[in-house]
Amino acid sequence: MGDEKAQRLDDALSSLVDILIPALPEEDEAAADERHDDALELARSIIDNHGSPAVVSDVNHAAELIRKKFRRDNDTPDKEVQFSNLYARLLTQPVLSQKWSILYLLYQLADSDPEGGGPASDDPRPQSRNTGLGRNSDGQDEQVLNDAFATAGLPRLPSQLHESRQNSTSNNGGRAERRAHQRPSRKTEKVDDSGLELGKSNSTGPSESALLRDLPFTLQGLSSTNLPFTSLTTLDLPPNLPIPIISLLHTLTEPSLLYRSLSDFVESRDEGLIGQSLRSAIGGELRSYLSLISTLEGEIRRAIASFDQNEQQGRVGKAGVTLKRCVVWTREATMGLRLMSLMVEEGNSRKGGQLISMIHSFSTHHGDPFVSAFAERMLSHVTRPFYDMLRQWIYDGELSDPYHEFFVTEQDTHEQGEDPRRAPATSVWEEKYKLDETMIPSIVTEDFAKKVFLIGKSLNFIRYGCGDSAWVEAYCKEASRELRYGDTATLETSIDKAYKATMARLIYLMDDKFQLFEHLNALKRYLLLGQGDFIALLMESLSTNLDRPAGSQYRHTLTAQLEHAIRGSNAQFDPPDILRRLDARLTEMEKGDTGWDVFTLEYKVDAPVDVIITPWANRQYLKIFNLLWRVKRVEFALGSTWRRCMTGARGVLAVVDAKMSRDWKTARCCIAEMIHFVNQLQYYILFEVIEASWDQLDAAIHKQDCTLDDLIEAHTKYLKAITHKGLLGSVRHNSVTGHREDVFTAQLHELLKIMLAYKDAVDGLYSFSVAEFTRRQELAAKIETRTAQGKWGLTEQDDEDLHSPITTTANKAAQQDHGADSPFPVAALGLTAAGDDAMLPALRKRLRDLSADFKTRVNNLLGDLLVQPDVDMKFLAVVMNFNDVYTPRKRRREGHREKKTPGQGEANGGKEGADARVGSRAEDKGKGKESVGAVGKGTRVSVK
Repeated sequence: MGDEKAQRLDDALSSLVDILIPALPEEDEAAADERHDDALELARSIIDNHGSPAVVSDVNHAAELIRKKFRRDNDTPDKEVQFSNLYARLLTQPVLSQKWSILYLLYQLADSDPEGGGPASDDPRPQSRNTGLGRNSDGQDEQVLNDAFATAGLPRLPSQLHESRQNSTSNNGGRAERRAHQRPSRKTEKVDDSGLELGKSNSTGPSESALLRDLPFTLQGLSSTNLPFTSLTTLDLPPNLPIPIISLLHTLTEPSLLYRSLSDFVESRDEGLIGQSLRSAIGGELRSYLSLISTLEGEIRRAIASFDQNEQQGRVGKAGVTLKRCVVWTREATMGLRLMSLMVEEGNSRKGGQLISMIHSFSTHHGDPFVSAFAERMLSHVTRPFYDMLRQWIYDGELSDPYHEFFVTEQDTHEQGEDPRRAPATSVWEEKYKLDETMIPSIVTEDFAKKVFLIGKSLNFIRYGCGDSAWVEAYCKEASRELRYGDTATLETSIDKAYKATMARLIYLMDDKFQLFEHLNALKRYLLLGQGDFIALLMESLSTNLDRPAGSQYRHTLTAQLEHAIRGSNAQFDPPDILRRLDARLTEMEKGDTGWDVFTLEYKVDAPVDVIITPWANRQYLKIFNLLWRVKRVEFALGSTWRRCMTGARGVLAVVDAKMSRDWKTARCCIAEMIHFVNQLQYYILFEVIEASWDQLDAAIHKQDCTLDDLIEAHTKYLKAITHKGLLGSVRHNSVTGHREDVFTAQLHELLKIMLAYKDAVDGLYSFSVAEFTRRQELAAKIETRTAQGKWGLTEQDDEDLHSPITTTANKAAQQDHGADSPFPVAALGLTAAGDDAMLPALRKRLRDLSADFKTRVNNLLGDLLVQPDVDMKFLAVVMNFNDVYTPRKRRREGHREKKTPGQGEANGGKEGADARVGSRAEDKGKGKESVGAVGKGTRVSVK
């Protein structure tokens, strides 16, 4: 079977040689047979040595090439439609297995030049072959043979052989005539795309071979004979060139100019690692471009060397290298140079992450696959410094960014030292490093960048703030790995592992080594008055000292009382480290302040705990403590007065009940009302606010995967909730004064002042009752004495004095003149009847005005609480007014002055009102004396 196929191929090839080789006149038969055999052998060698075409063997592609040729050469689609029909029939033939080869052969034959040129896409035909056919002295046989076996076929018939060819047609059975009818003649000659005819005359400029010879130098940005550079951005083209050649040279000039500008950019210096990496990546691409130019130069030299000097002018294009083909070969490289030039132009004002984002935008926002692949290749080189900085940050906690290109920036230490109030650990965590969102590259998300920032900051804090550098170094050796662009899965895994390990270690150190949660609990128990027995004992032991002016307070006395309160309460069982941090101190004092106004407790914390318990947090704790301390003081004062009244109701007050029962009933009701208000306020702040917020804080700091930032945020939220719900955080703008003022804090302070003033007034009423009781006891003793002496127990003057226990020395002389015979003169009391007439009404008016003022302010407070959006604050208003005894009043528009209620001017109209001490000290148990501050006239009275 194989022999038959080979025989058929030999027969077909022999027939083809008979047709192609013309018969020579006057040639004997032996010479003709020898020439036929030589030509047949040459044809076989050509077929055997001919390589496969440098195209893909795709039958559809070959058919598409033929269709494009039909559309290019014909105005009507008739031939294209006819070919499509024939092509469809060809595909249905199962016998023909080499359909692509058939179509490609036909396409190549159609592109052959009838004047002797081969196909534009084939290799140039050989110039001469040693076939042994050159016996003819004039060389006609060799020329005829070379023309006959050209790659494109026989280009033409020799003119001198035309007659012999015509004579031989009769002997060969008219084969030439039939062949002439079968091969239609072309009406137009096809000119090769290389523009061969352009080089035939030197008058129109340099030839194409000369331009090709200079082209490699031009593409490298070097001047040549025909294509010199006049400046960095200007190339001088030869004059008198045809427009097609100028167009091709313009296209080839672009990569040369781009190469020159990019070379200058690569050789320039940049103060930035990522900028230097970009220059390195562009330099690598330029080296690839030079490699392409080197290959192109080799092709051009081989093409020029394949012809002798006489043939280069018109036949260099037949070697396969033309200006047009150089444009095609450099097209992809030109696109790369153009893209790099665009990157350089847009990256002049960018650095670091911004430069990476700019290059990454070409990869994600461009639809051209070439542009996307080129940008990805550039990113793999440009991002190396970025990933090196990222690796050191997430594994060492060190920022290696000398040119500020990373999205984490380090603040200047001199700027941190400007504020002496800031704690050192606070500056390390919150101020030492900042996240620069403008430098976050688009290859990472914002959440990813925040997680990376937190990892590195935590490692740095563990190393320097917590003093655990050994763990950081061990962790770095164990977990460190190389990071690179494109390996997203490895990068995310590394970040997640580093995040979990770092956060777990940091929380462990804060909990176990630095006892963070113990300190928070101690702050709650001591500064937020959670330790009830300690606070009660402290207030009882300090009450005598704090009643004195602020200038007479001494810190060692306060510290001694604090130690006494600790030893006498359950606070003594707390760890010594907690107790040594608790201290008593005095705040800034003003004129007229007492010890109650300047006393405060302080809890000292050290680094690194002060990252969470910041100076701002200490101020919030101090603000809350001052409010609770004042409320506790009012509760203590009202409780003392209430106990005195309840004790005296069974003794002293029962004697004067007939005269002052109504006054004491009213006073006891008002004191009970105030005690109810204080108790509800304390319960609300201590339980509804502090305890509820503490539960939320405890849940937040013990949740899984908790970070230090979460702890800081939870603690800040805890303090803000306490200050806001605890009536310390609501602020409004006063349109009258133009200042911002607390809505509830000022109201609470005024209410507490009114309560203290009312307590002093009640103490004055009690002192008056004691004086009345003493006068009645002395009168009873006098009656007994007179009765024992046989005299009248009461005289007319005594009957008048029943209504006044106070007489003057002048009245004493008058009584003696009238014959008063009392052995216990009432004048010994040192009181006047006029004082009696003014004291009790003044006390009654004072108590009545303070009670009315108290109710008015409570109504205002309840009205403000009811309009608050917080449910707990509304609940406080409901609890205080559970039986609707108050009428909450909505506050008028801002800036409108409220009408003064009776007595309000006295209550807070300056020093004579809120700050006036109504009544004297409480009953002095040690000396058995009672003192009362005169109300109204300011008279001072002492009674034994």
